[in-house]
This record gives sequence, C-alpha cells and structure tokens, in this order.
Amino acid sequence: MRRTAIIAALLLGSAFSLSGCDKIKQAVSGKSEIKVVETEFPERVFWGDTHLHTANSVDAFGFGNRLGPEEALRFARGEEVTSSTGQKAKLARPLDFLVIADHAEGLGATKALYDAPRLLITDPTLRRWYDLMHQGPKGSLQATGEMLQARSQNKLPGGLNDPAKAEERTRKIWNDHLDTVDRYNEPGKFTAFFGFEYTLMQGGNNLHRNVIFRDNKDRVAKIMPLDPTNELWPDKLWDYMDGYEKSTGGKVLAIPHNANLSNGLMFMMTDPSGGPMTAAQARRRAAHEPVVEITQIKGDSEAHPFLSPNDEFAGYGTAGWDLNNLLNSQPTKPGDLAGSYVREALKRGLILEQTIGVNPYKFGVIGSTDSHSSLSTADDNNFWGKHPGVEPGPTRATDGFVPGINSGRMNWQSLASGYAAVWARANTRTSIFDAIQRREVYGTTGPRMTVRFFGGWDFKGDDLKGDWVHAGYRRGVPMGSDLGGHKGTGAPSFIVSALKDPVGANLDRVQIVKGWVDKGGKSHEKVFDVVWSDMGKRKPVGGKVPAVGDTVDLTRATYANSIGAPALASVWTDPEFDPAMRAFYYVRVLEIPTPNWVSYDAVKYHLTLTPDIPRKQQERAYTSAIWYTPA
Repeated sequence: MRRTAIIAALLLGSAFSLSGCDKIKQAVSGKSEIKVVETEFPERVFWGDTHLHTANSVDAFGFGNRLGPEEALRFARGEEVTSSTGQKAKLARPLDFLVIADHAEGLGATKALYDAPRLLITDPTLRRWYDLMHQGPKGSLQATGEMLQARSQNKLPGGLNDPAKAEERTRKIWNDHLDTVDRYNEPGKFTAFFGFEYTLMQGGNNLHRNVIFRDNKDRVAKIMPLDPTNELWPDKLWDYMDGYEKSTGGKVLAIPHNANLSNGLMFMMTDPSGGPMTAAQARRRAAHEPVVEITQIKGDSEAHPFLSPNDEFAGYGTAGWDLNNLLNSQPTKPGDLAGSYVREALKRGLILEQTIGVNPYKFGVIGSTDSHSSLSTADDNNFWGKHPGVEPGPTRATDGFVPGINSGRMNWQSLASGYAAVWARANTRTSIFDAIQRREVYGTTGPRMTVRFFGGWDFKGDDLKGDWVHAGYRRGVPMGSDLGGHKGTGAPSFIVSALKDPVGANLDRVQIVKGWVDKGGKSHEKVFDVVWSDMGKRKPVGGKVPAVGDTVDLTRATYANSIGAPALASVWTDPEFDPAMRAFYYVRVLEIPTPNWVSYDAVKYHLTLTPDIPRKQQERAYTSAIWYTPA
C-alpha cells in the first residue's frame, strides 16, 4: 500500500496538476500486485523509445552488437552497462518506457550462424559470412553489408532466412524475450512493451513497421512475430494484427518508419496496383497505423525543401538520406519525395478524404532511435551511434554509415534522434498504448521539451492566466484529435505551450504548420510563427522572424542560454480560416542552435573536420496534428 501511495503522490504532484481530478480511477496493469493511479486527464508526458534493436536482430549482431534485451532494458532504466565495444554507457536521465523491436525476419539468425559448428555449415555463402564474422569487427561489418545487399536482391540463403526451418529457434528466442521484458516491466515506474519490427522492403525501398502490443505475456505468448519475407505490401501484417485481436481479445498497432527512404511508396495516392485507393483500403490503413515515426538516426521525415520551398526550416536531417533508398540500390527521384515525407502525407490525406471520404493518413507522430546497439539514446553529448561499428571513437565522424561498406551515406549524416513523448494517464502498458492510439503524442529530435497543443473555438489570450490545461481538455481537444462543434463563421483558436528541456537549450520559436485542400482538390501549406523569444526586438521582416542568434562555441562544443527563452506560450487564431476547406494544424518547436554529436566528437578526439560537415543544429519537436473537417 505504501508503494501505491508513493506512485500516486508522484503523479498528482506533477507540473501540470489538474484541479478537480475527481474521477480518478484505479487501473490494474502488468504485475497484478501493483495498483497504479490513472488520472482523468494526462498530467505529465512520458518519454520513451519505440524502436530499439538488440543482438537478436539479424543485422545488429552482424554489426557487432553483443547486448541482448536485458542490457537494453537496464540501460533504458538508467543503469550503467558495458557496450559491445567495451565502453561504459549510461543515460543521464532514464526513460519511462521502451519497445524492443527486433527484426522478426531472421530473428537470432546471425547469432545462430556465429555459434554454429563450422563443419556443419554447407552453404558456401553462409560459410563465408561465418568466417568473416569470426575475423573480428571489420569482417563482421563486411558480412553484414553483404547480407543487406543480398536482402535487397532477395538472394538470402534459405538457411539464414527460412521461417519454417527457423521456427524452433525463433520460438525459443521469442519466449526468452517475453520473459525478460516482463521481468523489467514495472507499472508506475517503467513500462516495457512487447513488440517486433516487420521489415517490409521492396528491393531496398523502406516500408518498415514496428508492431507494439498493449497486452501482457498471457496474450502475446500465443503468437509469434510475423516474418515479412516475400511480401511487398503491409496487408499480411494487418491480417496478422486482426487475427491476433480476434483470437486473444488484445490490442496491437503498427508504426511505419523511415518514410524518407521509401522512394515514395510509404504514402502513395493510389492502391498498390496503381489504381484508385478505395475507402475500404484507406480505412484499413488508418485503423492499424495511428502514428508514424517522424525522426530517427537515419534522417528526419517531416519536410523536404523541394516540397516546402517557403519553409526556411524544412530539410532538417535530410542530407544524404534523400539521394537513395534504404539499401542504396535505387536513386531517389524528385517525383518520389511527395510520398516520402510526413507533411506531404498529411496534405495527401486531406485530398483523398475529399475524394473518397476517408483519410488514410490521419496519423500522429513520434520520434525514436532505431539504434542497433541496444543503447537507446538521442542525446548529442551521449550518442552511441546506429550500431557498434560506429560507437564513440576518433574515426566514426568521417567513417561511412557502415564502415568499409558502400552504404551511400557518411556516418556524420546520422542524427542523434529521436524520442517519443506520450501524454498518458499513467506509466503503464495500457495507458501509454491508449495515448499512442488516440495520437496524443509528439516526437523530438532528442531534447525533452514539454509541449502542449489544444484546439477549440473560443480560446482567448486570457486563458493562459488560469488553468489552461483544464480549459484545453474541457473546451477543446488535444493534439491528435479532430476539431468538432464548429458553428457560424468563427475561426479555430489554439493554445500552445512549450517548455525547454530542463537540462537543455532555450527555445527559439513556436510555429504552427497549417495544411489545407481547396475546392479544386489542390493542397497548400503555410508555416506561422506564433510566438518567439525577444518578440519586442525580433520584429518580422518581409514576413520572416529574424534568426535568434548563435552562441555555439565549436572549440569547446558548448552553447549559452543567453539567447532564446525557457518557455513560450500563446493562443493563436487562424487568420486565414475558410470553413469550407479541410485543414490540419501541427506545432513545430525550435531550440536555439546547439552543437551536434559530431562537434562533441571533434572536441573529445581533437579532430580536424572539413567545412562540409555540419557542426551545429536547431533541434526540434513536432506534435501530432489537429484536423478540421467541414460539416
């Protein structure tokens, strides 16, 4: 009972405490002996990673990862672990939740190959990869590069990737994984989800999804991760999800990621055959995939300068990632970009809804890492790279993305990104899952900024003087929702609030990105600066707010919070609202310039880098949108 009381006190004592939480209910989650208080409204944001790989992933082990799920969970909870390259690793601040999303395809296969007696390996390709992996880290990276190339050409040896032959191995690894995850799930303190990655790909065009279960082990243990081998589209995954929910009564969702590497296939305007998308197809996608991953190590998928030429902040983290597909097997054409970026997908969703009556792309957004090192970190000053081949060291800034392999990217193009921020009613599987399902989430490139966003019809500036969070829920809707209740000709108004990361940089500005579709079916977008630091001095010129300034000292990899603001808040009313047009609104929060991970490496290892390698950045947060639909 004392434990329950402590947890309740922590929740009720948060910064956004709501008056009148008179409908608090008791939720029993995870371990049955622990009762966790679930509040009426989300009172605090929970930070996590929905996309982490361990040594059980076929490529991660090949990259040199020797840390399993247990080490991954310990690291996420804030414990010190020893990385695969023998270095001590620890988060400065623990996460609240974690989803280990190992690849279902070839689960544990490279480890099994590595551990197999060489005399029993008869396939010459597998024997070559066995020998390379046993040569050491360089050989292991070479073997993994060849595996990825074979995967892009559908030429993987059956012994490595045959689901039938691997069933016994997969079942054992999956069951062991469930036991480990369950052991670390601690409702009210740290949530460990069950999940896996469905690594769907078409010749290197990325159509990957992470699959996350709401449920406890008793339900999830009844199924196995679904292997995507030989599939081209996500329909079989959605069948699998439907089957799971029907047979167990549980809940499961999927999160697409790296749309930026899909060469236009992630957010198509058509069905897979190239014909018109039907309402049933659109409805099915929206039902299974309520959010997408907008930012991660392999680039940022919010917006591209080619698609958004009037947005001076478009193109964050696109360098290098917009040239080719995931496996560098097919160049990206300008015509591919519209199907590869989130903002354009939100606009496409409005067009499709106007045409067929259903919006397949009415999704929220989160960030996550996609780290293959078992180390979930998006901190530039504590970045452990995509995989063990690029863990901290003097050459990783100038190495290739996979050292020694022609991956088409340099490692300095990797981002120390991102995290998922979830406005949930408690830190439990059910509460966090439900918040993701209702899209009350946002993504950041790493900093833990606290962002609130409410839409309604009668918000005024004076609301910020009172309990505006309560007002936001009572008189409006939070991020991820539909605006309803429009009457007359009034325009929607929005409450937006952003607090800096408590240990991070000040804020430059808060923007609202609006997209809409006109009566002729053409989509449009506009970025509004709604509140920024030093507004009295930084008067807009030609419609643009002047730059915030720059305090970055590259010789020491430091910055100063002498510019910017620790908190920004405003109530904004759309000045160009047309009640006849569908629209969406989302928030983008920008920090002041800070050093990126390359700069921290440059100072630590005394590097001299060429001018073409970026050394600073303006990190950011993206909220899920709020949609308006004409009556």
